[in-house]
Amino acid sequence: CKSCLKDEEQFCLKGNTQTYAGVDKYGELTQGGYSTHIVVTEKFVLSIPDSIELDEAAPLLCAGITTYSPLNHWGASSGKKVAVVGMGGLGHMAVQIAHAMGAEVTVLSQTLKKKDDGLKLGADHYYATSDQETFTTLANTFDLIINTVSAKIDINAYLSLLGLDGALVNVGAPAEPLAVNVFSLINGNRSFAGSNIGGIRETQEMLDFCAEHHIVPKIEIISADQIDEAYERVLASDVKYRFVIDISTM
Repeated sequence: CKSCLKDEEQFCLKGNTQTYAGVDKYGELTQGGYSTHIVVTEKFVLSIPDSIELDEAAPLLCAGITTYSPLNHWGASSGKKVAVVGMGGLGHMAVQIAHAMGAEVTVLSQTLKKKDDGLKLGADHYYATSDQETFTTLANTFDLIINTVSAKIDINAYLSLLGLDGALVNVGAPAEPLAVNVFSLINGNRSFAGSNIGGIRETQEMLDFCAEHHIVPKIEIISADQIDEAYERVLASDVKYRFVIDISTM
């Protein structure tokens, strides 16, 4: 289809294959990536650079490409001001990638609890969104905002932080619809958009970029018998910043 021909396979008009509880082209149920070997069509094989360990590569194929793609598409680069909403699994990758692209990076998080981590990973500024003064101070500032959180937020307050022609791109997926005031977009020629992982070509580009700039996720390796505990810790936001399962323990 035209999406696949543009190397945007995740938007295949015939339907893509979901990682979990999906159905593949052969009618088989998908159950994640919990295996040591897999048969794959050559077009969909990625080359992991030697400088990236396999346990570090795993989250890059989700959080890495999910944040790299919108930063790449919307032109994060030197001279651009980029804000990252949320300092979790997605956010900590967005900070590193935006910094490596040359942008001036600001983290917008509910609290300042992870400020030290954010600054070490490449953020230039770090603000708490629980402080309403943040929205006054940063009004009309950013060229691009990447929203990585799934919580329901006042999206219009965040749109007010965009400068002229700025874009707010969602990669987090709130369970409830967000209410957008159209005047938040009209005032300033702003855009409100979304992004969904990336195609194979761009995913390989992301891996090579991360290898070149020494970007890897912060991970905690767990065994199979810790999966339930890890799930509860994710719900409690008690992870820095991605769990990786040691498949040898399955």
